[in-house]
Amino acid sequence: MDTRTFFIVGLAVIGYFLWQAWQEDYAAPPAQPFTEIVADNSAADSDVIEAVADTSAVSADPTSERPGELPVAGGETSETSSASTMAEVTLESDVLRLHLNEKGARIDSAELLAYSRSIKDQTPTRLLSQGGERFFIAESGLTAAPGSEAPDHNAPYRFVAEDSQLSGSGELKAVFEWRQNGVSVRKSYALSPQSYVVTVSHQIRNEGTADWVAQPYYRFQRVALPSPSGFISNPETYSFAGAAVYTPEDKLHKLKFGNYEDDAAEFARSASGGWMAMPQHYFAAAWIPPESQTIDYSASSVKATPERFLIRARAPTLSIAAGGSQDVQARLYIGPKLQDELPNIAPGLDLTVDYGIFSFFSKPLFWLLEFLHDLVRNWGVAIILLTLLVKLAFFKLSEAQYRSMAKMRKVQPRLEALKEKYGDDRQKMAMAQMELFKKEKINPLGGCLPILVQIPVFIALYWVILESVELRQAPFFGWIQDLSIKDPFYILPVLNGLTMFITQRLSPTPGMDPVQRKVMQALPVVFSVLFAFFPAGLVLYWTTNGMLSLAQQWYIMRKVDGPKGKAPAKA
Repeated sequence: MDTRTFFIVGLAVIGYFLWQAWQEDYAAPPAQPFTEIVADNSAADSDVIEAVADTSAVSADPTSERPGELPVAGGETSETSSASTMAEVTLESDVLRLHLNEKGARIDSAELLAYSRSIKDQTPTRLLSQGGERFFIAESGLTAAPGSEAPDHNAPYRFVAEDSQLSGSGELKAVFEWRQNGVSVRKSYALSPQSYVVTVSHQIRNEGTADWVAQPYYRFQRVALPSPSGFISNPETYSFAGAAVYTPEDKLHKLKFGNYEDDAAEFARSASGGWMAMPQHYFAAAWIPPESQTIDYSASSVKATPERFLIRARAPTLSIAAGGSQDVQARLYIGPKLQDELPNIAPGLDLTVDYGIFSFFSKPLFWLLEFLHDLVRNWGVAIILLTLLVKLAFFKLSEAQYRSMAKMRKVQPRLEALKEKYGDDRQKMAMAQMELFKKEKINPLGGCLPILVQIPVFIALYWVILESVELRQAPFFGWIQDLSIKDPFYILPVLNGLTMFITQRLSPTPGMDPVQRKVMQALPVVFSVLFAFFPAGLVLYWTTNGMLSLAQQWYIMRKVDGPKGKAPAKA
């Protein structure tokens, strides 16, 4: 890489991150004072659950102190149902721990046992939580027409211990039961080993004397994520967090928390074979209804402090005759965004891994990186091998670049002579310089093409390292125990700066004025500071790439210059 191309790299990389920072600043929701959200969380806007069958829409309880709160089955208010008599149980597999509550047979929290919060804090990552600044819940239930009753997400269930298996090997299950006016609903959660998929079932039996009509619904509710610490060194700063809906026809549609007020209407759609999710950095929760059902998806927000964001899915209305029964089932994914597993769970679920506009490059890069990791069992070594493969792919292009640079070094004395001859007459100097380049068959832009090709690869790999949970807390060697965060001792950024400095010393700078030369001399320092905040895996790639380029440049220049070589041209 000659010194002229450092400008291209600098402008491209810095410009990209300035654009990304602008997007982050103007897309983020307005800052609000945080108020702890208690576990009740029953308040919701009145359109959360709408009409069933041919009846009028379910309306909010007019006696409720909280606007839009749904009445609880059996005539109880949510204040009554949140009494201390509501028991809590824990359903735990080898990878997932669910804390369940008899109130609404709901999930109070979900912990990912294989993913600790950090290397220093081995507490399991909690993705779903009923309170705190990361309030995030998944709810489901049934609503009936006015004058009838059905168990929504606030209804008082009873835990059925004799039909449940909360821990151990094989399939695990927690069963809850609700009964009212001859109708019984058994709501259950089932877990399989090594799976982050929760099967949520409603087994309905109508033992009354009249038909029973209800509508199943599923929803997520959460607050915007707190501002991440560490500024640009924290990958969570740039990763998408918000709502997403996927349908086979429209594919993926994303909705940022900051855009809810303006774009929530675009979220609404009806389709079968889709899903809705709330993804965040590394992890996601998704409701996946049966493919055979046409589901109505919608989004809204609750104007509270802090503001709460909702997405919901309404399934087709059920009509169960007296003496009849029916089972309703949906899947809930709560886990990491594992790119090999997500497509097997639901079509398009792997799109929750958000590579942005560079997906075309990032996806094959990740596939290749994962293949190399399977061979060497170390993500850092895999990054080095990937860098080597990229260099080999661009070898001929780079060889032409360095040969052009070597020729430029050989004519450097003649260029200096032209500069002395024409002095400040830039037009005549440029004409004479181009004539010399033409005579010696030198392409002055030959050094730019390879770096232009590598910039998309660099940014695409940045997103791979930023977004891939597979690299989360992945160690390399020695001081680097997590490739997804910055180098704790800044050794790689310094090595990268030294590599750039030596590369400058080998690179000719014909016609460069003193101001430009000083700017070029400062670039290694600028890049070292910039890369100090980048994930260590990305800096490892760029440093390795720079060292390989330096070796290739040195070898080709010696070959062109001859056995004795020449002293490096000063930058």
